[in-house]
Amino acid sequence: MDDALRALADGTRRRILSMVWAQERTAGEIAADFEMSRPAVSQHLRVLLDADLVAVRRDGTRRWYRARQDRVAAVRAVIESFWDDRLAALKSAAEAQARADRTDPEATAAGRESRNREQGEMS
Repeated sequence: MDDALRALADGTRRRILSMVWAQERTAGEIAADFEMSRPAVSQHLRVLLDADLVAVRRDGTRRWYRARQDRVAAVRAVIESFWDDRLAALKSAAEAQARADRTDPEATAAGRESRNREQGEMS
């Protein structure tokens, strides 16, 4: 997973991945869209291959690259789990505050008033 995240951290590799998302492309076709040498593009493809984010199919002397959508989906699921956990924690905190507001509205109002004064002093 770390290899995949490191691979996706680079904008060039994300662009290559998007190019091979819907259809296979050769290294030459990919390189034609960049203002860098073909060996440099090949290095980026190697990183994506090592991270298992793209697959390669040989056809004679050509190599066809395509995105491993299942692998990208797995990376996405891991990243989304962090977001989902934070949203769940925020929801729990909001619900706890709402219960506290219903239980003791005066304490809640006094707490809000105190926070508002503190924020005003910091401005």
